[in-house]
Amino acid sequence: MKRFIHKFLNYVEIEKNYSHYTIISYQKDLLDFKNFIGEQRLEDVTYLVLRKFLAHLKEKNYSKRTIARKLASLRSFFKFLCREGYLKNNPASALLTPKLDKKLPLFLTEEEVVALIEATSEDNVWGRRDRAILETLYSTGMRVGELVGLNTENIDFFGSVTKVSGKGKKERMLPIGEKALSSIRHYLEALPKKQKEKSRALFKNKKMTRLSDESIRRIVDKYINLASKDKGISPHTLRHSFATHLLNRGADLRSVQELLGHANLSTTQIYTHITTQRLKEAYEKAHPRAKGR
Repeated sequence: MKRFIHKFLNYVEIEKNYSHYTIISYQKDLLDFKNFIGEQRLEDVTYLVLRKFLAHLKEKNYSKRTIARKLASLRSFFKFLCREGYLKNNPASALLTPKLDKKLPLFLTEEEVVALIEATSEDNVWGRRDRAILETLYSTGMRVGELVGLNTENIDFFGSVTKVSGKGKKERMLPIGEKALSSIRHYLEALPKKQKEKSRALFKNKKMTRLSDESIRRIVDKYINLASKDKGISPHTLRHSFATHLLNRGADLRSVQELLGHANLSTTQIYTHITTQRLKEAYEKAHPRAKGR
């Protein structure tokens, strides 16, 4: 099975052009299944074996969302094997995806975003960098992986846009606000001149190499603590806040979809639940007969 996993990962990387992080998720999910079936041959894997694997995951208290992701990985894997002629029958074709609970994304109010950004200090280059990171995440709604991949030349200060490489390495142009651009300028001005050329990366660490996803998370966590925010906020929370605030201020759903880089509008529609809930709360609070009073 290890050989087939390798072939599948090469396929999704080279032909499907999937991101590094998606490939890592596929690899982990498939290795988990490989460990479960042990020495059993793939040709002998049946629908019942897959059902037992799902039951095993439930016993291990995996969340419904994680189980659904692992099931999606197995579906893609077996579909690939059948299409390439390695298997005659697809044992995963009849598996049903577990029904997921609708989970509204966590977001900050506009005032909370300001407080988070204002918790940074511009006394040194690293404080300026951190402020530019927070401003950029909120101004563009880009993913953390997209921010990590930014190079200095990706920022068009004159046109107020930035080019990002999203999921599947698809590039798109995003507008970026003046406050974010100003923060990036201040950060770049403070970088040691002799060190600037060591890396094309826009956001660097103290070794002047590219920041990692985990470094960005630690930076956001630092300012969450300084701003006394609730736990559970992550860099992705700024992306949720970006989308929610745009919709609250009248942006149309299709535009927000394009800004977020969602392939399907249904993915973006989760934010309409938030804005609809806000309207319902305002209605119930203001209308004299909303609650039968």
